[in-house]
Amino acid sequence: MLKMILAVVAGLLAWILLITVCGAIMRASWPDYAAVAESMAFTLPMLFARLSISTVSLLVAAGVTALLSAGTMTSTVVLGSVLLIGFIPMHISLWDKFPVWYHLSFLSSLIPLSVLGGRLASSRSRAVLRTGTPS
Repeated sequence: MLKMILAVVAGLLAWILLITVCGAIMRASWPDYAAVAESMAFTLPMLFARLSISTVSLLVAAGVTALLSAGTMTSTVVLGSVLLIGFIPMHISLWDKFPVWYHLSFLSSLIPLSVLGGRLASSRSRAVLRTGTPS
């Protein structure tokens, strides 16, 4: 149980780190994004970029979680659930800032992407153990 909790915490930290770094890169490299970031007046491409960063970050974070919990998929479901529970109040408070599809896309993807990221990492890990080289 402790191993699973630590794996989920590591996954959350990985997600936060990736989101933070990617967000900083996006602000530094996309002046129009940086100009509207504080007001959250994002254009459609900016919204898709934010969802893309979240998707990749979550897949990686779930992979970290799965690897640290020895492939236990329960840990990746917990990771996605913790993020969902944490983000529901935030998205409710920001409801008028973004289109409904954005909120629904983000929130509804958290658990499935966590499971997918965990499965991808676990299958890759099993392949490395089986063959001795990454596939």
